[in-house]
Amino acid sequence: MASYNKVLLMGNLTRDPELRFTASNQPVAQIGLAVNRYYTSGTGEKKEETTFVDCEAWGRTAELINQYFSKGRPIFVEGRLKLDQWEDQQGQKRSRHKVVIESFQFVDSKGGEGGGGVDRSDSRVSGASRPARAGGGDSGGPHQPIDEDDIPF
Repeated sequence: MASYNKVLLMGNLTRDPELRFTASNQPVAQIGLAVNRYYTSGTGEKKEETTFVDCEAWGRTAELINQYFSKGRPIFVEGRLKLDQWEDQQGQKRSRHKVVIESFQFVDSKGGEGGGGVDRSDSRVSGASRPARAGGGDSGGPHQPIDEDDIPF
């Protein structure tokens, strides 16, 4: 049976990234993400729903998230869902889902850092003239910024 595990989320960091290193010196960053959903209820009332998601990033992606992000900053992440299972100190079985970040994009250009992203194939932060994309894959060539007046909605 075929399966597919892909998660796309855009939200704000709920805390500063926590960068740690494994025994083999592999970097891993933990972040919390708040993702908001706005909708209108059946009675016409405007509502907001917030979902809090734990995420982790590994390797160079972890180091870059730790370097460029802080609490409150927006981020777009792409990854996969993972189930962590463990036994707590009282012997109870516990579990939780988390997103393992495979790539990310900058959503803003806070602090004059540019609107670039991270391309893991060459492990560098790209400039504002390059698409704000992190991770592998071909974006199909350079893109020009779109003026808000050109958007039809």
